[in-house]
Amino acid sequence: MTRLTLAEAHELAADILRHAGFSAAFVQAIAATVTAGERDGCTSHGLWRLLGIVRTLKSGKAVADAEPEVFEPAPALVRVDAHGGFSQLAFAAGLPLLAEKARRNGIAAMAINRCVHFSALWVEMEALTELGLVALACNPTQAYVAPTGGSRPLFGTNPIAFGWPRPGGQPFVFDFATSAVARGEIELHRRSGKPLPSGWGVDRQGRPSDDAAEVLDHGAMLTFGEHKGSALSAMIELIAGPLIGDLTSVESAAFDAGHNALPYHGELIIALDPQRFLGEQADAQLARAETLFEAIQGQGARLPSQRRYAARAKSLVEGVEIADSLYQDLIALRG
Repeated sequence: MTRLTLAEAHELAADILRHAGFSAAFVQAIAATVTAGERDGCTSHGLWRLLGIVRTLKSGKAVADAEPEVFEPAPALVRVDAHGGFSQLAFAAGLPLLAEKARRNGIAAMAINRCVHFSALWVEMEALTELGLVALACNPTQAYVAPTGGSRPLFGTNPIAFGWPRPGGQPFVFDFATSAVARGEIELHRRSGKPLPSGWGVDRQGRPSDDAAEVLDHGAMLTFGEHKGSALSAMIELIAGPLIGDLTSVESAAFDAGHNALPYHGELIIALDPQRFLGEQADAQLARAETLFEAIQGQGARLPSQRRYAARAKSLVEGVEIADSLYQDLIALRG
């Protein structure tokens, strides 16, 4: 293993992105995102993602210097055209207007169109909760996942995330794929030669498989919770696809045309303002929410995101460790 400080991890990411030809704005935004993934112990969304990011740019499936364009289609709606760039700059461009509209109306939604997406959504949830807003986000990806009862890829991993601000504390945030596991986790199993746990995927005949290469290249991933995860995944296809005028996971896979690039699609973010909903009662009602969190933890249960926060605290002091093989691949990309 190779140990890096967070500053070194960010510098390595920035150098790779700069060498690949990304604009200065994308260099900083993407480097911050992959460093956050590594910092928070989510290695499937950490520095390893740089391999796919550079591959996507070289394949012509991303625009290195795209400039997002913000539109106001309705009083409570924001639309950001990413113009083929990665999602980070599009989110940042639309965030101020989304927050303003949420405070004015109590609720607002933002559609990001034509973006390349690789990152976990918890980063966006934390940005919104820092503004005192409750938030929800989701997006399709590419067709990797079979619906329950099927055997062929149709859905994406289709993550959904939620954020709730907590006065004086870290926000309540969950962020998970509607597939049994994020695709990056299976990629890491293939890279390390580890067998897959039961329930993660099927082979080309639709039979359960522990072979990561078979699942990724010929079979399909599975949803979590069988029909429940399958229904949620279909919902995300609809509200973050046709509803916002963007691609479904099958359409994104067709756009990729075998280049194995990162997914190209849209994203839907909804923001709610507790102050606008509750007025003078806001503080009292948010305090009631704290009793729920206390009751969960009082039973010895863990709140979503606690593991990330613990990993973050440790990484800020000790840095992060990555496999030597990955480090060498990254050094090669650094040029």
